[in-house]
Amino acid sequence: MATTTHPEFNANTEGIEVAKAFPDSVRGKTIIVTGVNRNGIGFTTAQALASQSPAHLILAGRTPSKVQACIEALKSEYPDVDYRLLEIDLASQKSVRAAAANLLSWSDIPEVNIIINSAGVGGIQQRTLSEDGIELHFATNHIGHWLFTCLIMSKLIKAAQSSPKGATRIVNVSSGSPTISNMRWSDINFETTNKDLPEVEQPRYDWMKAWGYTHDLTVEKYVPIDGYNRSKVANVLFGIGANKRLFETYGILATAVHPGVIHTELVRYFDDQTLAAIKKLSDNNIYMYRSLEAGSSTSLVAALDPKLRVETKDGNENLGAFLVDCQVSTTATTLATSSEEAEKLWKLSEKLVKQEFSW
Repeated sequence: MATTTHPEFNANTEGIEVAKAFPDSVRGKTIIVTGVNRNGIGFTTAQALASQSPAHLILAGRTPSKVQACIEALKSEYPDVDYRLLEIDLASQKSVRAAAANLLSWSDIPEVNIIINSAGVGGIQQRTLSEDGIELHFATNHIGHWLFTCLIMSKLIKAAQSSPKGATRIVNVSSGSPTISNMRWSDINFETTNKDLPEVEQPRYDWMKAWGYTHDLTVEKYVPIDGYNRSKVANVLFGIGANKRLFETYGILATAVHPGVIHTELVRYFDDQTLAAIKKLSDNNIYMYRSLEAGSSTSLVAALDPKLRVETKDGNENLGAFLVDCQVSTTATTLATSSEEAEKLWKLSEKLVKQEFSW
């Protein structure tokens, strides 16, 4: 069974504690964090990393002014780190390709040791397609990160060549969604009524009602939280597909995490009914809110803990593919951690970006 170095780390552990526990995994390294703004876990993740003297900390985001504000705040605390701003709109493949090309052109940064794909959107109220014709949750939360990571893979491979096996990491920040959801293969753009989907692809109606969707969801095509859920399942499957291609050959380890329920800008698109339902769930101790600092801790365990490994059992059950509360978790559904599902997602992703990747 995949394990971690510190079994005592839990939901209340803060990111700075994790970073201090693994200084050698940070010091002198080049690390990318996406989705960095002062009101999110991307910033507290970067803050914890900066405390342990990485050589280069690359902060990526859609709005340069927000990223720059983070850099200025970090400089005031940890002035000796080289911070780099990378503009990227993960919903746009054109922007993703430009950002990757920009990073690849930085000759003074020949390798990337860790990428933490932390950016995300959620609860978009109306079905929206990206400029590439892909449902916006899926385009942003999965395709953008997957494409960017694949495009800069040469720098991850370069880092892995001079590092212990498994030290070079890809971390995808998912959510609790993989514990109750799976992919919607037959209809990724939400054009089909839920009741007309194959039964295995229909959403968990009981769960969504608890989140405030009390009307008949079987006649709906698109439900905001369902769009989010499917994209977050893809975060886990991305890691499983990446490990198949990268771990044995190059020693690059990929995994996904549920950071917990945190007050961030992620909920800015949620309607009042859903927000009220979330509050009720919290009041009833179904969900426990945690701080921004604690929201970064599981990502940092996934990025830094040298003991962490992903083990595959019977070719299908991926142990260590999903972390919750700073520990390896088996709470994700079978379809959210299936090697076969991961292969389907990889092929679909290549189709949607019109490019195949092999290393």
